[in-house]
Amino acid sequence: QVQLVESGGGLVQPGGSLTLACVFSGRSFSVYHMAWYRQSPGAQRELVANISTEGDSYYDGAVKGRFTISRDNFGNTMYLQMNRVKPDDTGVYFCKADYRFFDISYWGQGTQVTVSS
Repeated sequence: QVQLVESGGGLVQPGGSLTLACVFSGRSFSVYHMAWYRQSPGAQRELVANISTEGDSYYDGAVKGRFTISRDNFGNTMYLQMNRVKPDDTGVYFCKADYRFFDISYWGQGTQVTVSS
């Protein structure tokens, strides 16, 4: 069974930086596409960025140029480097794993990010 554990959330001032990590266990990390989602208060969960098994990445327009998604296939970990954060970046950040060959997905429990002065 796949387990995903996020960490790195917290309180950060506008313009600051934060790095989130998602540790993957239970299966072979290299055959899962990975993604970060954010759920803001009163809103639906939305895609922030994703990274394929080959390392191709996609970013939502609101974070493109400020956030960087990456993966370490040896360490079974995905990261989200968040720079120049804004109050609108506030929310619970979830990592998601999508199996490459079948429609099977797993979610982490989330980590809270609050951008406020």
